[in-house]
Amino acid sequence: MRADRLVSLVLLLRQRGRMTAGALARELEVSTRTVLRDIEALSAAGVPVYTERGRHGGFALLPGFRTELTGLNHDEALALLTAGPGRGEQAFGLGEALASAVRKVVDALPEGHRALASDAARRFLVEPETDLLPRRTATDEVPRPAMSEIRHAVLSGHRLRLHYAATDQAPRWRTVDPIGLVTVRDRGYLLATRAGADRTYRLSRVLAAEELPEPAERPSRVDLDGAWRKRCARFLSTGHLAVLVRVRPERREELLATAVAVRAATGDTDDGRPLLEATFQDLRHAEWALWQLGADAEALAPESLRVSLRDRAAALAARYGGPGRESPGSGRSEEWGRVAGARGSLSPGRASGGLASDDA
Repeated sequence: MRADRLVSLVLLLRQRGRMTAGALARELEVSTRTVLRDIEALSAAGVPVYTERGRHGGFALLPGFRTELTGLNHDEALALLTAGPGRGEQAFGLGEALASAVRKVVDALPEGHRALASDAARRFLVEPETDLLPRRTATDEVPRPAMSEIRHAVLSGHRLRLHYAATDQAPRWRTVDPIGLVTVRDRGYLLATRAGADRTYRLSRVLAAEELPEPAERPSRVDLDGAWRKRCARFLSTGHLAVLVRVRPERREELLATAVAVRAATGDTDDGRPLLEATFQDLRHAEWALWQLGADAEALAPESLRVSLRDRAAALAARYGGPGRESPGSGRSEEWGRVAGARGSLSPGRASGGLASDDA
């Protein structure tokens, strides 16, 4: 761990020039005393770091101390720099490692490529926290110690104990054989087996994890993409409702936010709106989700959903379109006030939006 920190310290001085002990401590997330000890260690190892005293002083490296990485062209370096700052850097708890790796790559680039790629990367912003859309899916939060244990067990091929909170169940411990890790739309999953049966665990529901010394019972080679596709297909075909829907493009994100899964269907409708295959928990969930989109979406199948939406619309039209409609100043307004205050409790809630098994 200290060796990594020493390398990061050198790279920070290479890329930013003179820095104070306080600035280095903030970047490395250590104390100022630790930075001073690291500086002494670097000097003892022959790294040409020196101290400039005074108000604008700090630590710096002698000019010319660097190594060069000549195998990357401009676009390759730009791709690495662009990928680094995005929200995806937190996948599987590797954010700090990625930031350190990017610093090393930048430092090792030839001078011309380094300046050009760094400037170009500032023109790209990948997955910022602020979004133009009102409904933003929150990134899964996984305890760092648990994520570290899971990641190490997957790579070393050891068994894993999970303290896992499955949906509508009390948390309990279970022992699994880890196969691989998958991240989809900022959600992380552990693919594993338990007693020989396939299991998929949502990482945000893992409360604690412990790597065991015994080896996992798993094949030496794995097609992780193929395994993920099979589990997705099995999940979507069990206990869910598939709906063929056409929706205005500008409302597509709202459908994504409420459905369990959305996939593009083949072909387009006559009016140019794309066809989508959306998966919902059940008929009630599908009815609620499509009702929010109004006339901007139309369910084409199944017929039971179309009938349900048509009956709901007819009942609403009869309520507000009949000759016996109450005036705005009548006693109905007080009743409406009470109903409107409780509207938030009428929806079935958003879908979990993630792959699950009987454990997930």
